[in-house]
Amino acid sequence: MLRQRLSQLWTLTLAGILAGTILAAAALPASVLAAVGLRSLGARYEDLPQDLRTPPSAQRSYLYASDGRTMITSFYDENRTNVPLAQVAEVMRQATVAAEDARFYSHRGVDVRGVLRAAVANRVDGEVRQGASTLTMQYVRNVLSSDPGLTAEQRAEATETSAARKIQEVRYAVALERRLAKDEILGRYLNIAYFGAGAYGVAAASQRYFSKPARSLTLAEAALLAGLVRSPETDTPIGGDADAALVRRGYVLRQMAESGMISDEAATRAQAEPIRLRPGAEPNDCAGIPDGHSDWGFFCDYFRQWWDANPAFGLTVDERRETLRRGGYRIVTSLDPAIQAGALRQSLTVYDLDDRRAAPIAVVQPGTGRVLALAVNRNYRLDPNPAGQRNHPNTVNQLVAGGGGINGYQAGSTFKIFTLLAALESGMPLSAGYDAPSRLLTRYPVDSPNSCGGYWCPANANPGWMDGYHTMWTAFGRSVNTYFVALQQWIGAERAVRMAERLGIVFRADRDAQLAAYGARGWGAFTLGVAATTPLELANAYATLAAEGRYCKPLPVIRIVDPTGRALPAAAPSCGKMLKAEVARAATDAARCPVGGQSVYAQCDGGSAPEVARILGTQPVAGKTGSTEGYATETFVAFTPQLAAAGIATNPDDPSDAVGREAQRRVIAAVANTMAGALRGAPRRDFMPPGREIAFGAGLGAAPGELDPEPFAPAPVRTAPPTAVPTPPPAVVPRPTPVPTAAVPRPTPPRSTATAPRPPPR
Repeated sequence: MLRQRLSQLWTLTLAGILAGTILAAAALPASVLAAVGLRSLGARYEDLPQDLRTPPSAQRSYLYASDGRTMITSFYDENRTNVPLAQVAEVMRQATVAAEDARFYSHRGVDVRGVLRAAVANRVDGEVRQGASTLTMQYVRNVLSSDPGLTAEQRAEATETSAARKIQEVRYAVALERRLAKDEILGRYLNIAYFGAGAYGVAAASQRYFSKPARSLTLAEAALLAGLVRSPETDTPIGGDADAALVRRGYVLRQMAESGMISDEAATRAQAEPIRLRPGAEPNDCAGIPDGHSDWGFFCDYFRQWWDANPAFGLTVDERRETLRRGGYRIVTSLDPAIQAGALRQSLTVYDLDDRRAAPIAVVQPGTGRVLALAVNRNYRLDPNPAGQRNHPNTVNQLVAGGGGINGYQAGSTFKIFTLLAALESGMPLSAGYDAPSRLLTRYPVDSPNSCGGYWCPANANPGWMDGYHTMWTAFGRSVNTYFVALQQWIGAERAVRMAERLGIVFRADRDAQLAAYGARGWGAFTLGVAATTPLELANAYATLAAEGRYCKPLPVIRIVDPTGRALPAAAPSCGKMLKAEVARAATDAARCPVGGQSVYAQCDGGSAPEVARILGTQPVAGKTGSTEGYATETFVAFTPQLAAAGIATNPDDPSDAVGREAQRRVIAAVANTMAGALRGAPRRDFMPPGREIAFGAGLGAAPGELDPEPFAPAPVRTAPPTAVPTPPPAVVPRPTPVPTAAVPRPTPPRSTATAPRPPPR
């Protein structure tokens, strides 16, 4: 009762004020108002809050695929999309004016006649039934209540029910009407009004209730929407009171007829129509992606991680998220729907959707870092899984790009590329030769019962095929563990670790991070891929070779446009020269050996994935396989000048659940076929060959490193592929003496718990 009395008193008080001084403020020019001392009742337009002059109403941000048309999802706190008034049906404009402010086009921001009429009606009825606010005043209130720059408390304070606050609305409304045309105010109002069911603005309301654009609304539909603004939560026919919505629609139609906007007959016909809803649920966030494309959620999740980490969108993560959800951006991502579909199909050839094991695949573009696909045999959903199945078939864990608690997976011998690059950068040529033993006694101390006298002694996975004299070409092609461990020992393990960091490998696992920061010099097993990584990081690291040493941070976007049409620079690639072109070209030449290709100098002699060259056909390709101890994971990464891709077979919930050796061929085929599909119809592009100096050198000299030199020497030049591992003639290059192994037996490869948790992969 007290609240009712206060409301009546407030309305009568306001009516009295408006009947006197505000009438003059609304009707007289500014010069006259100043002369009579009433200028303060009509604020200057220049003194209005910025949000009233250029309203930044919260708008939904849209996320599109690379074609700029296929919508992935949207992000919003308020489901809103601004549209010009010209794109709103005329009957919707008329219905809004009729429902909210019939004298809108005749007053100057404050309708004194309407205020007096409301005061009398409320006095007679004993309760507040009619409001005194014009459409312009309602617009002012809506702007203040939705200013994204204010906190929730500040927005509530800005719209509190008080005489002082109401007079401020009046002052602002008068100022707006002096500067803005009526249609401009109406357009702004229609874009900010709340229509219930989570729809802010007429564009969102048209889609939410009728699944059509605002320009296509019929008379009955427009009257229904206009009637909802008064009580949007209770009168809505979606989850509210449909009968009340019909009553309000009838009121709006009568008002339109009385105002001469439509005929009585048109109003009667429209009121006789049943409510025909076609609700359209606007997707919100990554979990809102339609079921038919639930795999896109992993890319969306990666995009969101990227946005959250980007200082261009705010000082804190919370600010950046609010910017995305309220900023009204149009974001064209790098996701290629066709490549994504192909990668998903190939992932499912490794493991089906319900398998406990996963086959994440990532595809990136060399030279830009743009992420073209992130696929895995999972649904990106919050739906519950069958009993006993933790993350399959549904999960929102980032299995492809890592982060959010996912550290990644051991990638085996794919990490040998970092040792090879570090060695080339240190001045060693591709022809550096070494007689690789079956087992190598290193100088890395380990505390393990399987050590060789307290030192780590890794072995080759396939001695008959891997032991013997090798160059970087043949050792990389056949994935010779002892060659690369000896090579890493020669240059210093720290150089290999730092090379991996330069090319984007992130050590998320605590133990990896500790070793990288404080124990890199003694991390002997690093070259065998015992650190965790992800398909995205691995593909992007190898993409640096395809781009001739130009490393680009992974990037999920092509273009970001704000509501004013301004393109944001945050969408531009972030790249830098991390390798000399000659080093990258030389590493690429060696990386052609594992995949059935041939180096430009005909130095390859067998590879671990010879089928890849056949699958890619005329496209030149390079890459590397990787297996971990006991075949716990199987990895393959490959690249062409146009793209790079990587896939890993793993159990993300249980690293001890080995995928088995048979998974290797499936992973190789999945990655190669993904690339073949993506390149179908693309013109052939060749790799640039390395120069002879970096290929064969003129002598090694003293190589850097904290360990004594191991017996590496350049191999002789060959002009044709050999049929067996060569033994260089002593007259040309003295055959090096390998590290003594006579006292070291050839047992099953040992496990080192100190620095090599899972050797030896290949």
